[in-house]
Amino acid sequence: MEILVCVKRVPDSAENEIEVKPGGADIKRDDLVYSVNEWDNYAVEEAIQIVDRVGGSVTVATIGNEESEEVVRREMAMGANSGLMLVDPAFEGSDGRGIAAILAAAVRKGKYDLVLTGAQADDGAGQVGGMLAALLDWPYASLVNMIEVQDKKLRIGREIEGGNQEINEIMLPCVLSIQTGINEPRYVGIRGIRKVASVEIPVMNAAALGLDSAGLGPAGARVKRLDYFVPPAGAGAEILEGSTDEITVKLIDLLKAKGGLK
Repeated sequence: MEILVCVKRVPDSAENEIEVKPGGADIKRDDLVYSVNEWDNYAVEEAIQIVDRVGGSVTVATIGNEESEEVVRREMAMGANSGLMLVDPAFEGSDGRGIAAILAAAVRKGKYDLVLTGAQADDGAGQVGGMLAALLDWPYASLVNMIEVQDKKLRIGREIEGGNQEINEIMLPCVLSIQTGINEPRYVGIRGIRKVASVEIPVMNAAALGLDSAGLGPAGARVKRLDYFVPPAGAGAEILEGSTDEITVKLIDLLKAKGGLK
């Protein structure tokens, strides 16, 4: 089975304190630590496990710039067979539909049976997987937390409201958005990173993908972000400040004072 997994380089929320720029146009990105999007990591692990069971190969693709190469190489060190970089200044500022159009063009250039995305990326909209499937005219399922390969189709589980599980059959080729918890992503060691350090990763721009750059980027975006802001603290809210140990002590004292702990 030939599987393409879409991955993205995002600010690591565990390593950064995210702050909004004055004016709300964006977050402050100077000196941020970046890593692979958490949901995408589960998608790559699931693709590797599927190929281990039934054969085939895993390709990881990302839209970005030269700095995004580190994410592709990390997922190759994890076990993906190859990578693909989709890089063009025209791609910058694309909305969800623009991103899906770029990925759809990359899918058409290959021969894939299955495309996996994370359930959502750093903007949290969770829209690219569904849009990608629509542009390809492939069946689609979101929040997938179980995959069993059958003949020309998959048996999948989906997480739905109330913690319930929904089981479906979906025909191949298809697009699935993967939920965290479907597996346990494997550890990436130094040996694996060194192994793929010199592997050539193909780079495709708009022309190579057969895309009209005029329909991409801010000019082609139908959804435009107007503002980032931190919601004001509500009535009665108290923000605890200090180190982790100091906040822990303050929280315990507060819970005791409110009767939550004895």
